[in-house]
Amino acid sequence: MIPLKDDIPTRAFPVLTVLIIVINVVVYFGFEHGGLNLGERGQERVVEYGAIPYEITHPGKECGETPGGGVACEGQQGVAGRAPDQPPTWLTALTSMFMHGGLLHLAGNMLFLWIFGNNIEDSMGKARFVAFYILGGLAALAAQTIIDPNAAVPTVGASGAIAAVLGGYALLYPRARVLTLIFIIIFFTIIEIPALLVLGLWFLIQVFYGASQLGQPLGGSGGVAYFAHIGGFAFGLLLIRLFANRVHEDYDRRRRIPVY
Repeated sequence: MIPLKDDIPTRAFPVLTVLIIVINVVVYFGFEHGGLNLGERGQERVVEYGAIPYEITHPGKECGETPGGGVACEGQQGVAGRAPDQPPTWLTALTSMFMHGGLLHLAGNMLFLWIFGNNIEDSMGKARFVAFYILGGLAALAAQTIIDPNAAVPTVGASGAIAAVLGGYALLYPRARVLTLIFIIIFFTIIEIPALLVLGLWFLIQVFYGASQLGQPLGGSGGVAYFAHIGGFAFGLLLIRLFANRVHEDYDRRRRIPVY
């Protein structure tokens, strides 16, 4: 199921949403030297500028890439010596939001941001949108760190911040509809379905896979940070009303019947 567009027009061009998309694309191709996948240089960038829960929960301890391509951190059992100098942990909490682990990772996140982010930006002022997006990303990282505080896996991707956007959208525009590409084995069709169904299914998938991951934490193995998605979505759902001061209240008026 791939969303293509929603049916809520914006009152102004979503400048910040487009700018965030551009920054993510430039970072991936320019800073990470990414292609279809990340090469060796890109992996180095991820370790350097990705957010590592272990560094957050162990102030002063740094992590670095091992010759075998893994990650080792100061203070871990069996690890000796010091890691190469790394960017400050507070900085990696921000830079990690604009980095991605592959082209499909980037494309999927930017598609969701474009479809749902423009309306969230439209529901608040520019400064509020920046604050909401960044704080949502930080809340997502905090959720993932709480679940696995000793993980030595770099967390990268805009999905935590975008999850906050999705949570906010679900609360503000529950009766919106989304044009969606549906795959059924080898067939596909395009239909318009409620946004709440799209976002609800997305969230349930995160909860299901997150719960299954609890018994086998990421540790040093890598994977999808499902609890970052859950934390970001919860942040957006709970706090969107504090930021959204220009909500498009009559967004579904043209579809209402007289008694609706």
